[in-house]
Amino acid sequence: MPPGIKLLLAQFISAALCISLIVPSLLEKNFVLDAGWQAWLMGALAAVLGRVIGMRAWWLPINLFFIPSLLAASQLELSPAWYLAAFLLLWLVYWSAARSQVPLYLSSRKAWQVVERRLPESASLADLGSGMGGMLVWMANNRKDGRFHGFENAPLPFVLSWIRARLAGSACQIRMQSFWAADLKSFDVVYAYLSPVPMPALWQKVRQEMRPGSLFISNSFAIPGVVPDEVLEVDDLHQSRLYLYRIQ
Repeated sequence: MPPGIKLLLAQFISAALCISLIVPSLLEKNFVLDAGWQAWLMGALAAVLGRVIGMRAWWLPINLFFIPSLLAASQLELSPAWYLAAFLLLWLVYWSAARSQVPLYLSSRKAWQVVERRLPESASLADLGSGMGGMLVWMANNRKDGRFHGFENAPLPFVLSWIRARLAGSACQIRMQSFWAADLKSFDVVYAYLSPVPMPALWQKVRQEMRPGSLFISNSFAIPGVVPDEVLEVDDLHQSRLYLYRIQ
């Protein structure tokens, strides 16, 4: 079941239980529950239900704050146009995140520098889920001998990264395409900063498509059950780790 459906299911069950059973029982016992307390009660129950039905830990705060956020937003008396604009903005950035469970992560400049030092001469590099294109533009400007390609599926990050690359005059290529549809056999180095969810399937794709001797680098998320050839510590804000896998 997709995580978005699980979230809605947890919210629906929580609201139904609170409205029909829990809140009336508490009111009968003379507990004072205004709309705010009821919203937080629904959120807390939704967070528990989310965990019970197998949602990952980072979804639990979303379950908790979902109903209270709706209540707070309703009290602001904003024009519906603002809600529509916010929805469109989030959709343009995260439209595939609920399905892929890969949020928008942005690599640090220090991580780019560590990766750059691992590139062989005239290397071709692919950035899977290239986000705003910062790494590709930086690489293209600092490694004139290389070829740099990005694959980004979300519309707004792709457009911004494409404009950024054109304004910088860099030679990197950024495609609006799912990296699952990309052929990786022509790349010497493949870099990814995704999430734990797709790593097992991505490893299978990497092993099937990348050439022996090429290098796969994952920022922060190791491949389950596979020992990396090297782990590099990055002294950035998140104290990132780069997991390096040499393809056999």
